[in-house]
Amino acid sequence: MAGELAFEQPLVELRKKIDELKQFGQEKGIDFGEEIARLEERHAQLQEEIYNNVSPAQKMHLARHHQRPTTLDLLPYIFTDFVELHGDRMFGDDMAIVGGLARFGERPVTVIGHQRGKDTKENIARFFGSPHPEGYRKAQRLMRQAEKFGRPIITFIDTKGAYPGNTAEERGQSEAIARSMLDMAMLKVPVICIVIGEGGSGGAIALGLGNRVLMLENAIYSVISPNGAASILWKDASKADQAAEAMKITAADLLEFEVIEEIIPEPKGGAHRDYEATGLAIRDVLERQLGEIGGLSAETLISERYEKFRKIGRFASDAILPNS
Repeated sequence: MAGELAFEQPLVELRKKIDELKQFGQEKGIDFGEEIARLEERHAQLQEEIYNNVSPAQKMHLARHHQRPTTLDLLPYIFTDFVELHGDRMFGDDMAIVGGLARFGERPVTVIGHQRGKDTKENIARFFGSPHPEGYRKAQRLMRQAEKFGRPIITFIDTKGAYPGNTAEERGQSEAIARSMLDMAMLKVPVICIVIGEGGSGGAIALGLGNRVLMLENAIYSVISPNGAASILWKDASKADQAAEAMKITAADLLEFEVIEEIIPEPKGGAHRDYEATGLAIRDVLERQLGEIGGLSAETLISERYEKFRKIGRFASDAILPNS
């Protein structure tokens, strides 16, 4: 097992006992077959109990797992002939967002996604998956190109949020995010957005205005990170687990609120256990979803996209405003 989290420790300890008993039996020439079979059965039961009852806080840790597949990890299992395109033609190339051309089956598509690193060096180069304005402007350039040539757009969301430093603010971070949202709202081609890890704040929604929004089973999606919410509510970022439990950030919550259209199942234990199985699950759902909207007119796509996001957060005014 790789990179186990705290709630998985009972499984780790039981697996260790099974392996030790197997090794001892081989060394001493003793048959522990029945004992091992009982322990294996208990391991399977415990695995079901743990992974069928993952809490929101535990899902947050799975979504942030350092070995969770990134956009570039998943692309080979979903698309063929991917060609990465670089730069925003204004300032530079932000490595926190990757994008380019690919084929989905026989259909040409444009693919854009957040990209974090797998080690410290790569994370620094990619700003830990938190884009600068030039990253969003690169995405906008690729979206306009896709619209010009009639290619569907697939985005992969995986960021704690847009880069918060002075350099990003100096180059117009808020405008870049707002422009990205406006451009996506008006695109005349099908747009499907998939939250594959952590979808945080405006940095995520800048790639999230799609006709369909999908989420991996253990991904999270929220207006602010649980750490940020804990810092505001309790002045203590260490209470992120408590915030995650209260914020309704899981795929199941967001499906219920109609923020997303579908949950994509992950391998047992999380997407980091099997990149290929995760990618193929995304491909299957993407094929069906794209088939449903691929033939819609530009007017219908824009109208449906508008209605989808307008209905999010509806409330009854008399439930909030006091009687005069």
